[in-house]
Formats: sequence, structure tokens, C-alpha cells
Amino acid sequence: MQDKFPHIPVEYLVPLNMNGLKGRLLRMPPPKGKKREVLLIYGHHSSLERMYSLAEVLNDYAGVTMPDLPGFGGMDSFYKIGEKPDLNTMADYLASVVKLRFKGRRISIAGISYGFIIVTRMLQRYPDLAKKVDLLISVVGFAHYQDFKFSPTRFRNYKYSTKFFSYKPTAFLFRNIALHPLVLKNFYSKTHNAKHKFADLEPEEAKILTEFEVHLWRINDARTYMATSHSFLTFNNCEVQIDLPLWHIGVDMDNYFDNAVVEQHMRVIFTDFTYVAAPVKNHMPNVIAGKKESAKIVPAKIRRLLASQP
Repeated sequence: MQDKFPHIPVEYLVPLNMNGLKGRLLRMPPPKGKKREVLLIYGHHSSLERMYSLAEVLNDYAGVTMPDLPGFGGMDSFYKIGEKPDLNTMADYLASVVKLRFKGRRISIAGISYGFIIVTRMLQRYPDLAKKVDLLISVVGFAHYQDFKFSPTRFRNYKYSTKFFSYKPTAFLFRNIALHPLVLKNFYSKTHNAKHKFADLEPEEAKILTEFEVHLWRINDARTYMATSHSFLTFNNCEVQIDLPLWHIGVDMDNYFDNAVVEQHMRVIFTDFTYVAAPVKNHMPNVIAGKKESAKIVPAKIRRLLASQP
């Protein structure tokens, strides 16, 4: 079954060692005649393989660099070095990656969902890095915990349960009971947040998707998942402005965010805001989407921006 999972050619993978944490970095060189470099930051519950198809789309226009995030994609978590995976530590880590990989160069940045709030916090904490950015893209990103359109009861349940399971003992129990492969294979597709992922899939596709979801849940650190979930259910990125215009790729029927509220918060932070709708039904294409399907999340207007020389 794993031979049907997204696969990254080995020549695009580089070991990543940052502050005692080991992970991987995807590095795809730019096409012939292209100078743009895109830093792509994946979202929550993700991996390099999960977002490789989107990296392939962007690679038609630019070189693409995508690092693992601590605690995700199989990378060591911040807990290994006695740190907590809050938004500031994630932002500081990302700033270190930028300084290491793009010294003296301008870059374009695309942040996906949770990845975009890390990008935002990095640019707020390191305004010198904002001066290096020639194009900033939010891919279904958000800016404030109030951007979620959950019911009050559902929001409270998520907020307090993620806090409860962010402690070492409870995270251990969650990983070994709720995230046991047998439990996931039998019940994951029936959970509230997963139902949309399995909608309209053929049985064989659903089976592959389930196996890959099990893989993601097992390689990602459960405690980091819970702690970061709690952080984005309580955060506010609207307190520091960033001197950059933002291009925001949104989904009109996004199952997580209220686009009108997202726009209000984004306009507080950035000097300009342009909404570009992607013709997809859900927050993101499913985890086994190929390049053709992932291309739908990059509208023509964004493609033209990427094709222009920086």
C-alpha cells in the first residue's frame, strides 16, 4: 500500500539539522531561466510528502524550498531539547532556516494554513527578514483564533481537550490509544473533521487515504500536535503590523474559516490584501492528491505573479 503514497525523488531531499533537531528539507531547483525562489511552509498534521504535489506546482515557476517543522513530518520535536512548540519558538526556528538557506537573497514565501501563522509571526519578530520578501502568499491561512467558524460548544471542546492532551502523560495515552493504527483504520473516516476528506472517494482511494492518514498520525508527534492545536485556538497575530502586501488564496466554502473575518484580521496586519478564490470544495486537496489536483489551489492570478520575474 505504501508504494501508492506520495513519493519524493531522493535528489530533492536534504538532511536538516537545526539546534539539535533532525529533520529533512525539500529542495527543488528553479526551472531553466527562472530566478524566483519560493519558501513553502506546510500546515498542521503534515509532512514533506503530504505537500510535495503542491511543491511540484510551484516548481513550474520557481525554485522551491520546504523544511520540516519540529514535531511534524518525522522531525524531532522541541520537547527533545526542552522547548515548547509555541508560536514564537516555531517562528524563531523558521527564521533560522531562512537565514541559513537564503543569506543575501530575496525570496517569495507561501504559507499553508497553520504554516502561514508561523510565517506571519516570524515576519513580526524579524522585520529585517520581511525586507527580503518579494511576494507573500497565504494558502488558506488565518490570523486570529476568531477566524474559525466552529460553534461555541465545538470551539470550547477543541480548546480544552487540546490543552488536556498537550501534557506528556496524556499525550502518551492519546497516541497509544486513540491513534493506534487499528483504531484509526476503523474510526478515523467517521470523525467530524475527517468526513470531508473521504467524501466522493472510490473504495480503493479511501483505503489509500486511510493508510496515509495513519502514517501521518504515527510520524507526527502527538504532544506537539495537541500543543500547536491549542496555540492556534488561542493566538492573535493582529498586534504587530508587517510592511508587506498579502495575496491570500481562499476557498469560498472553507470548512474551517470565515473568510470575511479572516480578511478583516489580515488587513490589520498587512499593508494590502488581495483575495483570490481557489476552485476547490474543501480547505485543501486530500493528502494523496497529485500535481493535477493540487494545481487547483493555485489560481491563474497567483500563477502569473509567480511567473513574473522578482
